[in-house]
Amino acid sequence: MALDTADLDALVTTASKVLDVAAEPFLAGHRADSAVRKGNNDFATEVDLALERQITEALVAETGIGVHGEEFGGPPIDSPLVWVLDPIDGTFNYAAGSPMAAMLLGLLRDGEPVAGLTWLPFADQRYTAVAGGPLLRNGVAQPQLKPADLADSLVGIGTFNVDWRGRFPGRYRMAVLDRLSRVTSRPRMHGATGIDLAYVADGTLGGAISFGHHIWDHAAGVAMIRAAGGIVTDLAGAAWTAHSDSAMAAAPGVHAQILDILEQAGPPGDY
Repeated sequence: MALDTADLDALVTTASKVLDVAAEPFLAGHRADSAVRKGNNDFATEVDLALERQITEALVAETGIGVHGEEFGGPPIDSPLVWVLDPIDGTFNYAAGSPMAAMLLGLLRDGEPVAGLTWLPFADQRYTAVAGGPLLRNGVAQPQLKPADLADSLVGIGTFNVDWRGRFPGRYRMAVLDRLSRVTSRPRMHGATGIDLAYVADGTLGGAISFGHHIWDHAAGVAMIRAAGGIVTDLAGAAWTAHSDSAMAAAPGVHAQILDILEQAGPPGDY
């Protein structure tokens, strides 16, 4: 479906108003209890469920575009146009009272992120971007990312249990962290993938490693990082797609250095 920059900007303006309205119940629901257990020590709060319903209904009504949400699903992610929504990124943080939680909204066109919005209501930070850039923070255009060095960079990395199994076992993740710490003493575990990606886009983090595969965690951030001039691949170095099993995002220069570390750690299956 053909959409020019003006069309995308208009959709982001409309979606921004929807997220601004949703920010009020987001703030009010801080420290919400678990409502739905989802396995693997994960859960959703009543606020997750209510926000997804509210945002979905508003987006469909205002834009005519369907929404694929974390809690309730929706149209396929390779639809001609589909919003991808995570109503609360960092649910554990949110329920515990930490301010490191966000609302993530990406727009996919045939599976490609063409717009991204990340709202951090507790920090009063609102990030938006459309394909081609620039990244906007609270409506102000941010500079394009410049080449940087890993030794000087903060790097976000996903949380884990060393005994976890799966595609990226805990011991593999520990090996990545071990090697990363030898180059930079600044790894950070925020417990919110979308926040990590937003902070890569605005240059707060030099890079971020996500061992997850969920599209709602990645779509908004990928759009913003690409708009800001950053690089996003999977952990093996292949170009990120909506079906990737992981994500590694970084500024130019840092990306290649992190990729070297991932190669040194070897195949996840060896762990």
